[in-house]
Amino acid sequence: MSVFHLSDVPGTHFPAGRLTRVLAGPGAPAEPDHFVMGHVTIYPGGEVPGHAHSQEEVYFIISGRGTIDLGGERTPVEAGSYVAIPPMQEHALRNTAKEDLVMLFCYAPKGIVDHWQKELESAEEER
Repeated sequence: MSVFHLSDVPGTHFPAGRLTRVLAGPGAPAEPDHFVMGHVTIYPGGEVPGHAHSQEEVYFIISGRGTIDLGGERTPVEAGSYVAIPPMQEHALRNTAKEDLVMLFCYAPKGIVDHWQKELESAEEER
């Protein structure tokens, strides 16, 4: 049996104002065969910028409040909300509160979505 803890995963700080920890997936402590799961802390005013990818995905809001943009429609989300995101559907999640928004994501099939690297590269180019 393999048991892990969130605090053992350092994660990546993204310039859009969030910390993303891949809990299960490529390079993570757990590496399932078919999906990726992660934990994201979006700081006040931060976001997961708009993007689309070939994987289907679910966001589950653990705490905080914000808005999800999905296919051109903006909807409020809060603790307990979850969103099913179809493949190739443009989506973004923003923290609109004064406290952190914490969420889990899960997508399949397994892989690393390319928007993470693009966001980090854009920040490097701006420096």
